[in-house]
Amino acid sequence: LREAPELPLGYTDGVATGPIETILAALVSAKVRFVVVGGVAVVLQGYPRFTVDLDLVVGFEPGNLLAAMRVFETLGFARKAPVKAADFADPAIRARWIDDQGMTVFSLWSDAFRGTDVDLFVSEPIPFAELEAAATAIPLEVTTVPVASIQHLLRMKEAAGRPRDLEDARVLRGLLAESESSRDS
Repeated sequence: LREAPELPLGYTDGVATGPIETILAALVSAKVRFVVVGGVAVVLQGYPRFTVDLDLVVGFEPGNLLAAMRVFETLGFARKAPVKAADFADPAIRARWIDDQGMTVFSLWSDAFRGTDVDLFVSEPIPFAELEAAATAIPLEVTTVPVASIQHLLRMKEAAGRPRDLEDARVLRGLLAESESSRDS
């Protein structure tokens, strides 16, 4: 994990507290291996924008996945799809979801965290070891979380190709150029 860059005062306001941090702190406390990706990661890397869901890549070791599912169940999250939470830890079942249903994320929702759905990738968009090793450790108010590097976010956003993702990619390229420029000076 790399250390977070120096951030302007108040930079994480609105993302670093509340439901998202509660969820992330519970995962950290349970020692679940994960990396924050998606819109929350884009915000934490320096582009303040609105986002309501939390996208995560979780290490696919069965014990890690089961620990993550226990955390989500403890927090009151339920699956949107009519499947058992333990099925997420089974690689053969995840492969069927991908092949038969075109599933890319395993979505969870909670009445206790209304408006903050959690999406877990059902396959690794980038090998987890690579994603985790390059992640930036971003301190929030009560915990520090691994956030995908700008380079990895850029790859994921470009691969997704939706208009919101392409806008994020444009901004991420600017943040990357700014970061490389300040490192060179």
